[in-house]
Amino acid sequence: MQNRAKVVDENFTRRVLEGDLPASHLPVTLTDVGMQPTELVELFESQLMSRHLDLQSRLLQARGEAFYTIGSSGHEGNAAIGKAFDYRDMAFLHYRDAAFLIQRSKQLPGETILQDMLLSFAASADDPVSGGRHKVLGSKRLYIPPQTSTIASHLPKAVGAAYSIPLAKRMKLDAELPYDGVVLCSFGDASANHSTAQGAFNTAAWTAYQDVPMPLVFVCEDNGIGISTTTPDGWIAANFAHRPGLKYIFCDGLNLLDTYQKAREAASYARHHRKPVFLHMRTVRLMGHAGSDAQTAYMANNAIEAAESQDPLLHTARLLIENNVLSTLQVCDLYEVMRERTARVAEQVITRPKLSTSTQVIEALIPPKKPYPVFESVTSEARQAIFAREQRLLSEPQHMARLINWTLADLMLEQSNIILAGEDIGPKGGVYNVTGKLSERFGKHRVINTLLDEQSILGLAIGLAHNGFLPIPEIQFLAYVHNAEDQIRGEAATLSFFSNGQFTNPMVIRVAGLAYQKGFGGHFHNDNSLAVFRDIPGLVIACPSNGADAVEMLRACVKLAQEEQRVVVFIEPIALYMTRDLHTEGDGLWTNNYLPPEQAKSTLIQPGEFGQHGEGTELCILTYGNGYYLSRQAAKVLEDEYGIALRIIDLRWLAPLNEDKLAEAIAPCQHLLIVDECRSTGSISEALVTMVHEQLQNKEQAQALKMKRLTAEDSFIPLGRAATSTLPRKETILAAALDLLGESLRNNEQPSTVINVKTA
Repeated sequence: MQNRAKVVDENFTRRVLEGDLPASHLPVTLTDVGMQPTELVELFESQLMSRHLDLQSRLLQARGEAFYTIGSSGHEGNAAIGKAFDYRDMAFLHYRDAAFLIQRSKQLPGETILQDMLLSFAASADDPVSGGRHKVLGSKRLYIPPQTSTIASHLPKAVGAAYSIPLAKRMKLDAELPYDGVVLCSFGDASANHSTAQGAFNTAAWTAYQDVPMPLVFVCEDNGIGISTTTPDGWIAANFAHRPGLKYIFCDGLNLLDTYQKAREAASYARHHRKPVFLHMRTVRLMGHAGSDAQTAYMANNAIEAAESQDPLLHTARLLIENNVLSTLQVCDLYEVMRERTARVAEQVITRPKLSTSTQVIEALIPPKKPYPVFESVTSEARQAIFAREQRLLSEPQHMARLINWTLADLMLEQSNIILAGEDIGPKGGVYNVTGKLSERFGKHRVINTLLDEQSILGLAIGLAHNGFLPIPEIQFLAYVHNAEDQIRGEAATLSFFSNGQFTNPMVIRVAGLAYQKGFGGHFHNDNSLAVFRDIPGLVIACPSNGADAVEMLRACVKLAQEEQRVVVFIEPIALYMTRDLHTEGDGLWTNNYLPPEQAKSTLIQPGEFGQHGEGTELCILTYGNGYYLSRQAAKVLEDEYGIALRIIDLRWLAPLNEDKLAEAIAPCQHLLIVDECRSTGSISEALVTMVHEQLQNKEQAQALKMKRLTAEDSFIPLGRAATSTLPRKETILAAALDLLGESLRNNEQPSTVINVKTA
C-alpha cells in the first residue's frame, strides 16, 4: 500500500517543476482583493508550515515521539481566513485549522508558533497551550481557546460568545472581547449534520431573526467526506444557502485570493451588521482522516488521486508563478526550506520534558484563582427598590424557592456581571416561580428567556463566561441535562485542563431535580440520578436540603465561580421548594428567615462542609437532599419512641467530599445508615460505603461499625400513587434503622466487632 503522505509530498515538487498545476476558473486577482505580492508569499509560507507539520508529525509518530496525526492537509486555504480576521476576534477552531493559527500568529510580534505547535505535537510539558495534555490548536494571546478532537460541541459556546459581545457593550461591562469584535467558529461538513451543530445554527438564526445582535461567522470547511462517509454533492449549500437569519457566502478554499476576499466580506458583514454568517469553504482532504486511516478501504484510487490533484499548495504555487511573485525554483526552494526548518525544530522539541506524574496531569483541572471582580457598592436605596414589594415577607420565615429567589436578586444587585439564562425563567419566573420578578427587576438582558434547547443554554453560558460574565444558567428539570451533558463534560469542565489553566469558563448551573414531586410524574420530571455529574473531574456539586443552606451555599457557589473560576452544579430538590412543615402540618420547621448579604457572607457554607443534626453515637444517618428531610422525620420516631441517640449528617456538597472530616464525624458511631434517594446503581451511596470502609479501617479510635445502605431501586419513577414506591420514605428509613439496630436493641449489647456492609 502506498504511503499517501509521501505521495502528496513528492507530487508537490514534481508537479511544480513540470508546470503541471491545477487550473482555476475564478477571475480574481491580487489587485481585486487588495493584496500585495509579499502578502501572498506570507500566506504561502503559512500553508507550507502547516503541511510540513503534518508530514513531520507522521515521521515523529513512527519514532514514538508524537502521538496525534489528524492533520490539516487540504485545508491550508484557511490561512487566508486567519489573515482576514483580527486576532482579537475569538476563534473556536476545527482541528484541521493549523494554517489559520499560524497565519493569525503573524499579527502579534514575539510568537514562536512553529516551536509551540511542535511542543504540542510531542506532548511536551513545555507546550504553552495545554502543558502537554493534548495536541490542541489554541493560544491565549491570540484569543483561540483550545480545541481537541471536537466534532461540533464547540459551536454552542461560539454562539454564546458572539451574543456576549453586544451584551457587554449594552451593559458597559469591562469585557474580555472588544465591543466591535466578532466570533469565528470552524468545523467540517460532516460535523454540520450533528445535532449540536444544528442547534447552534438554529439558535444563532433564531436570535438574529428577532434582530438581536449576533456577530458570528460559521466557517464550514467542506472536503466532502467525514472519515469514510461522503457528503452528498450540494448538501451543504442546499441546507444553508437560504436559511432565515443566516447570511450564506461561498468561497473556493483552494484559491487563497477568493478565500481571502470572501472571508473579509464575511468578517465585515458580521462586524457591521451584527448578524451571523455561514461561510461555506470548499476544500479537499489529503492523507486520509489521520495517520492510521487506510483510505483505500473505502475510496477508489482514482478518487484519492483526484483529491490530491487539487492540493491547495499547488493552487497557490500557480498563483505565485502566474503573478510573477515567485519563480518555479523559488517555490520549490521555499518548500524545502520549510521542511528543513520544521525538522530542525522538531528535533529540538522532542528532547523537552514530558508530563510524568499524575500530580502534574491533574493540577490543571482546577483553575488558578483570579482576583475577585470589583463591583460598585450597593446602596440601601437600590436594595430597597428591589425588595420594595416584599418587605413584610422578608421579616417572615420562607420556603426554599423564595429564599433562592431573594438570594439571586441580591447577588445580581451586587455583581453586575451575573446573567441568568434558561427556558421560561423570564416573566413566567420558571416552572416553579423560583426566578419570579427577576426579569422585571433586572431586565431581559440579564434574565434571558432562551429557546428550548439545553445545549444552547449551556453553550450560551460557556460563551458568556469567556467574555467576563458570570452566567447562572438553569436546566428546567434534571433529566433534561442529558440532552446537553457534553457541554458540561466535554467543554466547560475540560477547558482549564486543556489550556493549562489559561482559559476558564466559570458558571453556576442551577438544576431543578430529584424525585418526590407531587403533580408531576414520569422520569423526565422525577429523575433521581446524579451520576451524569459525579464522573466529571473538577466539577463542584452542591445540593441543599433546606432554604437556609440554599442561601449560604448559592452564595458560596458564586464566590467559587467568581474567585476560583469553577464550574459548579447547584441541584435544587424540587419537592422541597415549597415545603414548610417537617413533622406536623403548620409546624413551619422547614422554613427560614432570609439573611441579608452582610450576614450571609459571614456564614457561607464552603465546599465539603456538611451539616449535622444531633450528637448521638448509637446511629449515624448519612444522607442529603430529600433524604435529609425524610431522615429528620424518621429520627423523631427513633428518638421519641425507641430512645435512640443518633446524629444525621447532611452532605450538602456531593463533590468534593470532605472524606477526613466525614470519617471523624462517623467514627464514634456504632451503626451507620446511608440514605440515598438516587438509584442503587451509580448513586453516591456506593462511593460513601467505599469511603467509610477505606477511611475507618485503619483508624484506631473507630469502633466496629455496622453499616447499611438504603437507596432508591434501580427503576424509573412512575406517575400517580406509586410515584414514591421505589424511593426511600420515612417508613423505610425507620425500618432500615431498626433492622440495623435490631440485635443491639434486643440484647442491649454493643454491636459485633465485625464490619458488616449491607446493600439495599
